[in-house]
Amino acid sequence: MSNLVIGGLAFLSFVLYDINKITINNRFLRGGFLLGCILLLMATAGIIYTALNGTDNETGETIARTLIFGSLALVSLILLIYTLFFAIPFRETYLTSEAQPEVCDTGIYALSRHPGVLWFMGFYLFFWLAIPNPLLLMGGILFSLLNLFYVLLQDRWIFMKTFPNYNEYQESTPFLFPTYQSCKRCIKTFHK
Repeated sequence: MSNLVIGGLAFLSFVLYDINKITINNRFLRGGFLLGCILLLMATAGIIYTALNGTDNETGETIARTLIFGSLALVSLILLIYTLFFAIPFRETYLTSEAQPEVCDTGIYALSRHPGVLWFMGFYLFFWLAIPNPLLLMGGILFSLLNLFYVLLQDRWIFMKTFPNYNEYQESTPFLFPTYQSCKRCIKTFHK
């Protein structure tokens, strides 16, 4: 249960980081995003460790299931890391407090405004399907709900104050689930 609490604290740290960014811009609180990432990584590693220790002897069927869904979990994790740390300028996004930041509406961010949420949920869903464990399911549901709350807060308040043209981005790009038009725009930006 402590891993679930640690994961919850990670999202609290993310929220404090974003609120700090648009309010007092305290130097100490700028580390909130990194702290949140570390806490979430610790919580997830703890849950996975517990889940792996709770598995019985594996049959051929469970090994195949673990390999298939484990691979999908890995792909989701790679997409999440790419989306958060490589698809947008890392330094400007997480380390500096640029006066007039710009919305990234190309590449993966042409697909939806918060594509990382889908990869995040996919990681926990596929990992749970690979290693069915109640704690892993609880952690995945809890962290996914907290992440959804976090991006709703970002989308409705934080980013409205952060990016001057965020309203336009909201009108042109879906919140979470890609549309045919956003998929076309995403593909087009990757071909440039």
